Amino acid sequence: MRKLKLYIETSTWNFVFADDAPEKTAITKEFFELIRKAAYQVYISEVVQAEINRAPEAVKNKLLGLVEEINPVILKLTAEAEDLADIYVKRKIIPDKKAEDALHVAVATLEELDAIVTWNYRHLANIRKAELFFGVNLEQGFHKKVEIITPWEVIGYVES
Repeated sequence: MRKLKLYIETSTWNFVFADDAPEKTAITKEFFELIRKAAYQVYISEVVQAEINRAPEAVKNKLLGLVEEINPVILKLTAEAEDLADIYVKRKIIPDKKAEDALHVAVATLEELDAIVTWNYRHLANIRKAELFFGVNLEQGFHKKVEIITPWEVIGYVES
């Protein structure tokens, strides 16, 4: 069976090192262990890289080390992705101030990935938002639904 193609959004990387959320940290570390065992094909984008590069130096260095170890495919941010993200923002699916979240969805949509893995419940891992993203995507001619899920949902299903 084909491996799932997962876009790992920035919050997921961050929770590997979160001191204030031990349960999410444990789940996230378990998720990354599955990645190390090559259970999934993993992707990030230039958007994730930019967000990591804005982190405080100590955090940034840890995150960059983890990204280097995991070695995801790095997807380019294209004009087409920016245009699709703009539609999400104009439709108020994502607030203006959180436009990078819209870019994550747009990149994953254009690349026809299976899922975005995130701990961002407010703007991404939310059933109503997922419906709205998919509605826009259908209008724009993208028929593959990109699931938006948490690491918990990924580790709950491991192929045997």
